[in-house]
Amino acid sequence: MPLGDQGRAAGLVSPMGHPDNADDTDASESGPGAARIDRWLFGVRLFKSRSLAAQAASGGKVHVNGARVRPSHCVRPGDLVTFTRDAVEFECGVAAIPVRRGPAKEAAACYTETEPSRARREQHVQRMRLADAMAPRPQERPDKHQRRELRRLRGRV
Repeated sequence: MPLGDQGRAAGLVSPMGHPDNADDTDASESGPGAARIDRWLFGVRLFKSRSLAAQAASGGKVHVNGARVRPSHCVRPGDLVTFTRDAVEFECGVAAIPVRRGPAKEAAACYTETEPSRARREQHVQRMRLADAMAPRPQERPDKHQRRELRRLRGRV
């Protein structure tokens, strides 16, 4: 029996055959008690697509327990996940790992939003409503020349 097979049988070699990473087994992390952060964010419907969740994680917008993470980082129940979305910091605790991306009710049961995060989000919604109400509204749609002028003013020639 080759040395790699003996080491694997004794549990000294990782599943990928690298003896130096023997304690970093992916099998224990990919079980029902853990999931990749990008899959978890997508599965609990905090992001519309997994690629958007992965972009947020690789862009430094996602933190787990205060540490910046990559999309492949595993989360477990009890972890605190923080990310920035629409200029608002969202903070939630991982309550469960979903098996798949299911209905919204099942997804909402997989995390608990913290009170400060909920207050920040509601405050942001109020600010956006106030800003929308204060924005000037014309009586009619702009014609061709007015649209060109608006584009020029906004720098979108």
